[in-house]
Amino acid sequence: MFFSFDGLDGVGKTTQIDLFVEWLRAAGHDVVRCVDPGSTPLGEAIRTILLGHRLPMARTSEMLLFMAARAQMVEEVIRPALERDQTVVSDRYLLANIAYQGHAGGLDVEEIRRIGRVATRGIMPDLVFLLDMSPNAAAARMKRGRDRMESQGAQYEERLRQGFLAEAARDPDRIAVIDAARDIEAVQSDIRAAAGRALAKT
Repeated sequence: MFFSFDGLDGVGKTTQIDLFVEWLRAAGHDVVRCVDPGSTPLGEAIRTILLGHRLPMARTSEMLLFMAARAQMVEEVIRPALERDQTVVSDRYLLANIAYQGHAGGLDVEEIRRIGRVATRGIMPDLVFLLDMSPNAAAARMKRGRDRMESQGAQYEERLRQGFLAEAARDPDRIAVIDAARDIEAVQSDIRAAAGRALAKT
């Protein structure tokens, strides 16, 4: 089973993933956790370029760098784990490209989908948890400096949120929208309930 988490920065993905992975392991799952971009030497190098540097970068270049990091993660981490019947939990995946560079950044969403199918070899999450809250609320939760992707302004953030929600409406069976503006336990309860339904089908 392959799960991923997505949403605006500041919605609490790391906290919720920590709790979710703990729950899965307690239930007997052999969990492989990864972060996109990252989780491989190449992915970490690309992550530094994408998030750490203030290099001028065209949207297409940005999108393709994310895809390159993801392709390596699929080859080195995700596909082997799934072949070993492990449970994969990823912090972000292709949905992030579709929302960030597509809906918010202005690139053609269907073209990003096509490139994504090549980069991932068609390996997609069984269930995506979209942690949703307003950009202002998410920004208020952030306790650190903003990276390059997080520094694109309020209008970009609102387009980003609406893009995520549009994708969830397009694929409601695979993308579970979770109201992240509540306390940690309530959010985690909804995540576990959705995951339980997905796991029951396997």
